[in-house]
Amino acid sequence: MITSTSNQRAKQIVQWQTKAKARRQDGIFLAEGLKMYEEAPEGMIREVYLTEGLLQHLKSRQEKASLYIEEKLRKTGYEMVTEEVFERMSDTRTPQGILTVLRRPSHELPQLLQKDRPLLVLLEDLQDPGNLGTILRTGEGAGITGVIMSKKTVDIYNPKTIRSTMGSIYRVPFLYVEDMEGTIRILREKGIRVYAAHLRGQDYYSGFSFVEGTAFLIGNEGNGLRRETADLADCYLKIPMEGQVESLNAAIAASLLVYEAHRQRNS
Repeated sequence: MITSTSNQRAKQIVQWQTKAKARRQDGIFLAEGLKMYEEAPEGMIREVYLTEGLLQHLKSRQEKASLYIEEKLRKTGYEMVTEEVFERMSDTRTPQGILTVLRRPSHELPQLLQKDRPLLVLLEDLQDPGNLGTILRTGEGAGITGVIMSKKTVDIYNPKTIRSTMGSIYRVPFLYVEDMEGTIRILREKGIRVYAAHLRGQDYYSGFSFVEGTAFLIGNEGNGLRRETADLADCYLKIPMEGQVESLNAAIAASLLVYEAHRQRNS
């Protein structure tokens, strides 16, 4: 059992929690909580840290979910840590007592395009980790085939982003691209129509057909899309606004669009 916050492995977890560069160099990300551990593919799990309190709680409850987690822990292995050490390692205010270190998945553009009629979300320079996580989670619910992000978009492995995905990080393919404009050109060459959510849009999104290959382009929370990027889209679209509201939260805007595509494709 790890009993000291000075333990090298405990200090490594703290560094990974706070330093995106360290996570990137070591090719890992962290996920806290029972749900994130339960849904994590075993092949991605590198390390698991567990408090004795949580382990005893699992053993005392003979429920199906608890038995499944106990069996999975036997397969993946785990390291026990004291409550004090875990609080130091954790990024949450009320830790559940389990933290998983996972290997990063690797996705390429062809993988995101291999399904019939791809449905993609393109994100340019999004900065809020909660927005990004919500877009992945909502996107999975709406059946998107992937998320493509500009290199200046917030780190998808930010602990807040990971929590916001509620497990979708494991299942929704995603990638960062150096050249968003070049990527948009590739998508259009593949027959995928690109729609820019933009204040200059003249027509409401409900007036377009998204039943074929579709990509929605969403911009930075404060500045929106760069003109050069937006102009590469097949067309602009807008979301109805009443009152004095000028725009919506990026995650909400993306959610409306992907669920409209879902509605059309399943009607």
